[in-house]
Amino acid sequence: MAESIDLNATAREVIGKANRRLPHERLPAVLYGVGHESTAISVDKHVFGLLLHKEGLMSSLVKLTVDENKPVNVIVKSLQHDPLKGTVTHVDFWAVNMKQMVATSVPVHFLGESPGVKTGGVMMHNIQTVHVESLPTEMPEYLEADVSALEIGDSLHISDIVALDGVTILDAADEILCSVVAPKAEEVEEEIATEAVEPEVIGEKSEE
Repeated sequence: MAESIDLNATAREVIGKANRRLPHERLPAVLYGVGHESTAISVDKHVFGLLLHKEGLMSSLVKLTVDENKPVNVIVKSLQHDPLKGTVTHVDFWAVNMKQMVATSVPVHFLGESPGVKTGGVMMHNIQTVHVESLPTEMPEYLEADVSALEIGDSLHISDIVALDGVTILDAADEILCSVVAPKAEEVEEEIATEAVEPEVIGEKSEE
């Protein structure tokens, strides 16, 4: 289970395009979900950025405190990004009921070394995250898949992920996680052999 993360927030009155008037250090967000009306809030941009780079945030239970009120158990439901800079511009926090199942996505960690890769194959990752369902207290930080038996031409599927008690994987069992493929043959330019042709030597005609 991913560890719980504490985060403070502040209610905000500016919404929509007016978010531009928020202090530069604040990140607009919204809180909604089970037993909560949609509430516009903001969080510290730097603090959230540090948490975001901490692996597992998207599948972690967050204790969100808004203006020193009672903490609310939430998960990060979605993020909006600047299309050019790639930075986060808005966060959706989903309030959860600790006794109800929650659906979210978690990363896959690939364990081991593939013998197929050691002999020159190339590892192709088709899926980096999987969709799961669990109680908030059982939410995994990540799931694991072992690639140590993969030869060239072999694949791992969703069904090969190490199962955890209380966690249901929602993706199709036959979806391919990763494959080891043969390296592409290097295109070798054909050398055109050119024979050296000796110029014809025209001798003087003999006098008859």
